Amino acid sequence: MADPTPAEVQSYIAAGLPCQSLTVEGDGRHFFATIVSSEFEGLSRIKRHQRVYAALGERMREQIHALSMKTLTPGEQASQ
Repeated sequence: MADPTPAEVQSYIAAGLPCQSLTVEGDGRHFFATIVSSEFEGLSRIKRHQRVYAALGERMREQIHALSMKTLTPGEQASQ
């Protein structure tokens, strides 16, 4: 199985999580995602990450070896 591209990882996340903004960078094995979603309102950092992992499902185990992420609500993004 070929390593996924950043664009593919971005589409996987977007398919399972409504995002106001989403960028993914990476080299096929290690990825960094910046995700802005109103679904993160009121969630801890751990719960936000679990929500992204749930959106990725089995791909997280089978294709994506490392994913670092910055998870923000629209309000948090606006205040940065």
